[in-house]
Amino acid sequence: MSIRKLSLVLAAALLAATITVGVVRAQSGTVSDFTVQKNGGGSASLSAYAGQKAVVVIFVNPACAFTRLYQERLAALNSAYSGRGVQFMFVNVPINLDANEGGGASLATYSDEAGAASAALGVTKTTEAVVLQPAGGGFAVRYRGAIDDNPQVAGGVQQRYLQQVLDNVLAGRPAGVADKRAAGCLIKR
Repeated sequence: MSIRKLSLVLAAALLAATITVGVVRAQSGTVSDFTVQKNGGGSASLSAYAGQKAVVVIFVNPACAFTRLYQERLAALNSAYSGRGVQFMFVNVPINLDANEGGGASLATYSDEAGAASAALGVTKTTEAVVLQPAGGGFAVRYRGAIDDNPQVAGGVQQRYLQQVLDNVLAGRPAGVADKRAAGCLIKR
């Protein structure tokens, strides 16, 4: 076997292993409790939502253009699923942009200045969503990634990943899609 063929085989194997690890991590990972600060005072722990059918944690920042582009879609998802046993947590995290850029957020948010929630969930970008389902004293990760396939134009969305996952989880089915790469602003670490 030539070195070129061997390199291609090794590259393909590495890619397959990376994809498999990502799918397994998103489908079967568990998350321990974390606490975020409520805007207006107090705090909220993930464990407080153990009685819900699912918890959706979405990382946002009003200085990020992607957060602003998703605001209406996120508000609509929150409205559509909140009465069905799904708790949404919009977590405001610091990003690598000046805080004075952009407009204010219309979503009720929590604050994660220390990065505990984003680190616990392995999230790196704003508008990245994580769907958690209570399981065995913790929370199982059912999905991690993009809200949908078009962060810039709501009318151009073809695939509604988060909505599909929530519909599947609420129906007792596997999540379907395990993870999708999210577009967004990098979270400051």
